[in-house]
Amino acid sequence: MGLPLLSLIVFTPAAGAAVLMFLRSDAAVRWVALGVTVLDLALCIAMLAGFDTTTHAMQFTETRQWVPAFGINYALGIDGISALFVFLTALLGSTCVLASWVAIDRKVKEFMVSLLAMEALMLGVFCALDLFLFYVFWEAMLIPMYLIIGVWGGDGRVYAAFKFFLYTLAGSVLFLVGIIVLYFNGGETFDILALTAQDLPFGVQSWLFFAFLVAFAVKVPMVPVHTWLPHAHVQAPTAGSIILAGVLLKMGAYGFLRFSLPMLPDASVYFSTLMLSLSALAIVYGGLLALAQDDLKKLVAYSSISHMGFVTMGLFALNLRGLEGGILQMFNHGVTTGALFLFVGLIYERTHTRSIADYGGMMKAAPVYTAFLALFILSSMALPGTNSFVGELLVLSGGFSANLAVGAAAVLGALLGAAYLLGMYGKVALGPASVSARFKIRDVNAREIAAILSLTVFVLWVGLYPKPFLNIIDASAKHLLAQVHGEESGP
Repeated sequence: MGLPLLSLIVFTPAAGAAVLMFLRSDAAVRWVALGVTVLDLALCIAMLAGFDTTTHAMQFTETRQWVPAFGINYALGIDGISALFVFLTALLGSTCVLASWVAIDRKVKEFMVSLLAMEALMLGVFCALDLFLFYVFWEAMLIPMYLIIGVWGGDGRVYAAFKFFLYTLAGSVLFLVGIIVLYFNGGETFDILALTAQDLPFGVQSWLFFAFLVAFAVKVPMVPVHTWLPHAHVQAPTAGSIILAGVLLKMGAYGFLRFSLPMLPDASVYFSTLMLSLSALAIVYGGLLALAQDDLKKLVAYSSISHMGFVTMGLFALNLRGLEGGILQMFNHGVTTGALFLFVGLIYERTHTRSIADYGGMMKAAPVYTAFLALFILSSMALPGTNSFVGELLVLSGGFSANLAVGAAAVLGALLGAAYLLGMYGKVALGPASVSARFKIRDVNAREIAAILSLTVFVLWVGLYPKPFLNIIDASAKHLLAQVHGEESGP
C-alpha cells in the first residue's frame, strides 16, 4: 500500500509512550498502553501476511539519508531471519502490559512509558539495516531496561540493575570498537548488506569475531558471562523478566546471525568448534544450576541459559537443520520461557513468595492455572506436539551432524531439563496441599487467561503445524549458509 510499514511498527510504541505522558489516570494509562501494543501486534500480523517466503531478499525496505558525510542512513528492512522476532516482540509487548495490570501499582505511567520505549527500541534492532542505526537501538535498550529493573524490581533491584547495565555496557563497548574497525575495513560504509558482501582478510575476521563474541555472549548469555542474568530475572518485575527471557536474550543470537556468520564466514567456520563447545557447556551447566534451585524464578532463569545453549549450538552447527532449528528455537524460547515467567509472576502476586517449598496442592487450589502451567512445562521439555520439540529436534539433528560429543552433551542437557521441570511441577502442583492452607489462592481471571492464551496458541500451532514458520525462515537460512560456505544462493 506504499505505507512505511516497518517505521510504523517501530515507532507506534514510541508514539504511544509520548501519549501516555499526558494522561493522568492510571486506568487510562493501562488501557492506552494495551491498545498501542495490540495495534502494533496487528501491524506485525499485516507484515507477516504480506511477507514473501520465496526470497531471501530484504522486504518492506525503507532508506533515508541521515548523516550523509559518514554514509549513515535510516535504513530498515526484514528477511526470514528477523521477521519472526519482530512479531515475537510485539506479541510479548501486549503480554507484558496484561501481566503488569495489577502487579505495577506505583508510578504506573512511568512504567508503561518505559515498557513501550523498550518495545520500540527492540523492534528497531530487528529491523535496522544500517550498522550505526543498529548500534543506537542496541545501546538505547539499556536505559528503559535498567529503569524497569532498578525502579520496579525487588529488594535487591539496584544491585541487579547495575550488574545488568555494567555487563551489557562492557560488551557493547567492544562491539563499538568492532564496528569502527569494520567500517574502515569494509569500504567506509555502515550499510549492513554492503558489509556482508565484503571479503575481509582472515586476521581481521578473527579479531572482529572475538570482539563481537564478547558483546553477543553477554546478551545470550553464554557461560561464563551469564552471572548477571539470575540477578536481573529474580529482581525484575514480571514484565521485565518476560522481556529479558523473551526478547533481550535473542539479541545476542541475532547478532551472530546478522553479523558474525555472514560478515565473518571464515572465522565463523574456523571457531565453530569453540562455539559448539561453549554451547554444550551452557546446556549442561545451566541444567545443573536449574536442578539445584529452590527459588521458582531462579529455576526458570537458569533454564534459559541451558535453552539458549541449544540455540547457539544450532547456529554454529553450520548446517541447514541446525540453523533453522536454532532460529525457530529462538522464537519458541521467547514464547515458552516468557510464559513461564508470567506464571511465576501470577503466583507471586497471590503468595508473595517464590520458594518452591512453600507451594503444594496448586492443582486443587487453582486447577486452570496448573493445567496451563503443565502445557508450558511440557513445551519447555520439548515434548512431541509442542513448539519446542520441533526446534530442539532440528537442533539436535544438526548438532549430531556437526559434532557427536556436542550432540551427546545436548541430550544430557535435555534429560536434566526434564528432571528439574518435572520435579518443580510435582512439588508445586501435585505435592501436599500446603499452599491452600497457607494462602488464599484464587484461580486465574479473564485478563490473565487472555495473556496466557496468546502464548498457548503458538505452543500448539508450531508444535502441530510448523510449516508456516519454517517457510518464513527457509530461504534466508539457506542464503546465510551459502554465504558462510562461500557458495552461490538462489534469489
